Amino acid sequence: MKTVLMVAEKPSLAQSIAKILSRGNMSSRKGLNGACSVHEYTGSFVGQSAHFKMTSVCGHVMTLDFIGKYNSWDKVDPAELFSKAPTEKKEANPKLTMVKFLQVEGRGCDCIVLWLDCDKEGENICFEVLDAVLPVMNKPRSTERTIYRAKFSSITDTDICNAMNHLGEPNRNEALSVDARQELDLRIGCAFTRFQTKYFQGKYGNLDSSLISFGPCQTPTLGFCVERHDKIQSFKPETYWVLQAKVNPEKESSLTLDWDRVRVFDREIAQMFLNITKTAKEAKVESVSKKEKVKQRPLALNTVEMLRVASAALGMGPQHAMQIAERLYTQGYISYPRTETTHYPENFDLKGCLRQQANNPYWAETVKALLSEGINRPRKGHDAGDHPPITPMRAATEAELGGDGWRLYEYITRHFIATVSADCKYLQTTISFSIGPERFTCIGKVVTSPGFTEIMPWHSIPLEESLPHCEKGDLFPVGEIKLLEKQTSPPDYLTEAELITLMEKHGIGTDASIPVHINNICQRNYVTVESGRRLKPTNLGIVLVHGYYKIDAELVLPTIRSAVEKQLNLIALGKANYHQVLEHTLDIFKRKFHYFVDSIAGMDELMEVSFSPLAATGKPLSRCGKCHRFMKYIQAKPSRLHCSHCDDTYSLPQNGTIKLYKELRCPLDDFELVLWSSGSRGKSYPLCPYCYNHPPFRDMKKGMGCNECTHPTCQHSLSMLGIGQCVECENGVLVLDSTSGPKWKMACNKCNVIVHFFENAHKVRVSPETCDLCDAALVDVDFNKAKSPLPGDETQHSGCVFCDPVFQDLVELKHAAMRHPMHRGGQGKRQGRGRGKGRRPGGRLNPKKPKDKMAALAAYFV
Repeated sequence: MKTVLMVAEKPSLAQSIAKILSRGNMSSRKGLNGACSVHEYTGSFVGQSAHFKMTSVCGHVMTLDFIGKYNSWDKVDPAELFSKAPTEKKEANPKLTMVKFLQVEGRGCDCIVLWLDCDKEGENICFEVLDAVLPVMNKPRSTERTIYRAKFSSITDTDICNAMNHLGEPNRNEALSVDARQELDLRIGCAFTRFQTKYFQGKYGNLDSSLISFGPCQTPTLGFCVERHDKIQSFKPETYWVLQAKVNPEKESSLTLDWDRVRVFDREIAQMFLNITKTAKEAKVESVSKKEKVKQRPLALNTVEMLRVASAALGMGPQHAMQIAERLYTQGYISYPRTETTHYPENFDLKGCLRQQANNPYWAETVKALLSEGINRPRKGHDAGDHPPITPMRAATEAELGGDGWRLYEYITRHFIATVSADCKYLQTTISFSIGPERFTCIGKVVTSPGFTEIMPWHSIPLEESLPHCEKGDLFPVGEIKLLEKQTSPPDYLTEAELITLMEKHGIGTDASIPVHINNICQRNYVTVESGRRLKPTNLGIVLVHGYYKIDAELVLPTIRSAVEKQLNLIALGKANYHQVLEHTLDIFKRKFHYFVDSIAGMDELMEVSFSPLAATGKPLSRCGKCHRFMKYIQAKPSRLHCSHCDDTYSLPQNGTIKLYKELRCPLDDFELVLWSSGSRGKSYPLCPYCYNHPPFRDMKKGMGCNECTHPTCQHSLSMLGIGQCVECENGVLVLDSTSGPKWKMACNKCNVIVHFFENAHKVRVSPETCDLCDAALVDVDFNKAKSPLPGDETQHSGCVFCDPVFQDLVELKHAAMRHPMHRGGQGKRQGRGRGKGRRPGGRLNPKKPKDKMAALAAYFV
């Protein structure tokens, strides 16, 4: 019997697919990483009996990154990132140990079936999975096929079974195109981002952005927003005049006519036309025309149109809408939501999808009428060769999906029903009048067949006042004629929907990445989302784009990225060489980078006008250890301290508050300590600004506070306040927060674990003694007499937080309300300090986490 490993992109997908293929007759267990389950069943595979193991990954298994020193912003010239800096594939989420999990499940398997999403990213993940499992799978015979690829567009019985019966192979070229995009974005984005972030944050204090990022797609996206802003700013309104006439076909009714000249921009000429027409007392009907017109039903729904409507009509940001669509897909409610196609294939079961909606009270009547009278074939759209258009695959109710999930599902369903409905037909009547020598017109529309507008009422023909029955030569009395003065108005800021349209038109990003790029420019504080989901550029966004235009317009114009996207598509089609495209594109951007660096003064001139220099920003907070003058605390992102006398800037931990710590000084450099806190329910720890940026000991790294400092005698250091090994993470130590009284706590110096203890105690200090059972440091506690929980009115006790029965009921494990993101002011990723297992600085031992202790703490876990 063969053993077949099957891998999907998400755990929920794996469960749904396994349930369909096994007809529910499967057993399930948790995988070793705790995030992915394994579903097992027996069946038939390529004519042989087989044991199936269905599991999943959680998106990308691997991510591309620079190796070693090239992750440090301080040690490497950004120009080296274009060619010299070697890259490597690292696990995308090391905590999931996905490679090890896949190897454990793949060991001894004969075949693998890849059920990853059927797009370019999915193909790329296919090969990440194969790289992990092929070395541990059974070796095939010379001609035996072992790798299979399932192609599917929805989680329905029909689609999944059909995919299993028509297995193909993963597409190496599409995977390579994703590899190329990843490497280009990494090298180009990091080089420009590192240079401009360090340059401008070193000069200006109120940029209010932790990262001055550049992206080959992100920057042209911002460019569209700033281009519209510039049009608004440079707009000069013009006055124009319109002649408005009203006729009275009946005594108590009036009809407003539109002037055929539309408008004139000269007041005297407008007055002349008014004087001419005012002499006429009657309006003569010159012609009456009636024409049958058609409003076409919509094309089938693709990703870009769904995102446009979600933003413009449903008020959902593109990234939020995409997340909801993916959830609806994995739950089986809609087909795959990432598609550029607007054309249904001939064999698509339109009636089957429509029947699913026959009992929904919102559209049951429309659906039943279509099924009985016959559906209309959807309009012929664009076939991109990827997935069918986004389609509802099974019925749902508002109670099932709730909130935004239902609103998006309802739109997708109404759109689908509209595509198989009839076009909307209406009769348009146009009456042409003459008043003196001037011509006027009025138009009326009467719906003869509502068609698709019944299910999409927002597209219906607006109800208008009915036109009078008349014939050529009829005369109507003129009720009123007047001159209206108006002004031209500027365009409004771009909506997300308009921006998505521009990005699609110019080839910026893909249907999958467009929401990410829009979200990035919002996160970087380059634009703000105003009412109506309009994107208004900030000062920083405007200055950056104007600076790029001043130095090299191609950095912000969509042309060069559009050309790169075309090359990447050629790689996917097997028509371009991966290495040649990579080398050629990087060479272009390397030249542009050098020119940008040489010309940065041009952008700096614009920055000077809009932003304040570091020396003029912030408020005095703590004293510098070198000159003993006050350093200024700059609160705007990224928060930092700046000494204007020494002209030095010191990075600080982000996403929290900073205040002076009792005017205490570091024993090493005489800098005043500051206290970082994430709030009353979070962590806090003191730090020396100098040591935080310039680690004093070999076993310390940049970005470590006093709770990680290995100074042997400093009263704020890990050596003096560390209690024991963290109960959850591998390398962390629980450190007493000496500022937390009377609600005392100790917090892990690596992860977000917090242990609350000894509430209302007068004093808590770490003893030099250690516990005989677990080797944690003992704690000396002095309680207030009135609130002492100790027996016999005692107020003092010394013992182990983990093992002492007196302390057991006074300890409560929690997670910090706001996890410190370990932001290092843009310096590369930080690795754990590999401290010797079981050892605390100063020679004490950490607790060895016996199982009964973990169980005791788990009981208090909130």
